[in-house]
Amino acid sequence: MICLGIDPGTLKPGFCVLSLPSEARGSCKILSAGCLVLRTKDPLPVRLMHIYDFFENMIVTCSVSSLAIETPFLGKNAQNFLKLGYVRGILYLLAQRKGLEIQEFTPRQVKLAVSGYGGADKEMVARSLSKLFPVFDPSAVEMFDITDAIAVAFCGIMSLR
Repeated sequence: MICLGIDPGTLKPGFCVLSLPSEARGSCKILSAGCLVLRTKDPLPVRLMHIYDFFENMIVTCSVSSLAIETPFLGKNAQNFLKLGYVRGILYLLAQRKGLEIQEFTPRQVKLAVSGYGGADKEMVARSLSKLFPVFDPSAVEMFDITDAIAVAFCGIMSLR
């Protein structure tokens, strides 16, 4: 099983590809993790096209079998919430076109699964991930979009297990 976890965004969507070996005792491994950094001066339709192209390529290249995304919450800015809806629509389209199962997790579910506490802050989630994945160094990660994506991918793999 290979799960692509995505922390949706219109400027810096985070991503993580996790694999779970078929043997029962195998542990999941990070195959790829990072952040697609898009240009703020590009209009939204151009950024959405880059998001589509990037994740389509990743799905094909990494032989992804499942897609996991974090659901947005309505914060202070309704426009950001609306733009995240566009990104989610793109991810749903990709999942349908590629025949992938799509899973959604709330931020609280992700935090609970990774750290054991649904109200964990981003630093606590990053520290918990470093224990789950010893080769992962949270101090080397400058953007929480990446750690969020790793946590979402972890939730996706664990729910498929």
